[in-house]
Amino acid sequence: MSEFVWVALPYIAFTFLVIGSAVRYTVSERNWTTKSSQFLEKKQLRIAGPLFHFALLLVFFGHVGGILVPQEVTEMVGVDEHLYHAGALYIGGLAGILLVVGFLLLMKRRFGTSYMKVNTSSMDVWLFAFLGITILTGFLGTMMNADGAFNYRAYIGPWFRSLLVLQPQPELMLNIPPIFKAHMLSWMIVCIIFPFSRLVHCLSFPFRYLNRSAIVYRKR
Repeated sequence: MSEFVWVALPYIAFTFLVIGSAVRYTVSERNWTTKSSQFLEKKQLRIAGPLFHFALLLVFFGHVGGILVPQEVTEMVGVDEHLYHAGALYIGGLAGILLVVGFLLLMKRRFGTSYMKVNTSSMDVWLFAFLGITILTGFLGTMMNADGAFNYRAYIGPWFRSLLVLQPQPELMLNIPPIFKAHMLSWMIVCIIFPFSRLVHCLSFPFRYLNRSAIVYRKR
């Protein structure tokens, strides 16, 4: 069972993320969109949207540094584990708070506004559910490990990197705290549903907008 969860399931998630997204883009490019709902509700989006995306970028780069960069590398440049954990706790904790607040505001907007509820699909519901679980378990994991008792860079980081080099080490994940296991499982589920959701918009950048003439809207 552990080999399926910590070896097969991550590769299944990566396959859905990469191949599924490529298939959706090539087969159904017209549906490659975030399905903008700004015309339905703008007031709450002005705060929730930028807050959530800014915090998400902070959390993403924090994960890249914490998971992909080995502990030995940071120690070589003079950042020991105590200093690293302090930075991750305070900076990551602040980013986590902003991310949770931004996500809750987006949920309030999505499910608390009549126009938005009507235009919310079942996939949106599943997406918010698993994305919420991922965010919540990640934030709780950071807060519950405030004392640094569990060094995730000694277990989760090497496990993830072992997957990337096709030499999986599932034994590293056997005895990690349950909250971190839940976090790992939830992001894998998000990867699996990613190609079928509005999240695909994060893989696109509107390069044409950089040199496109401005569109002028006039009131009647």
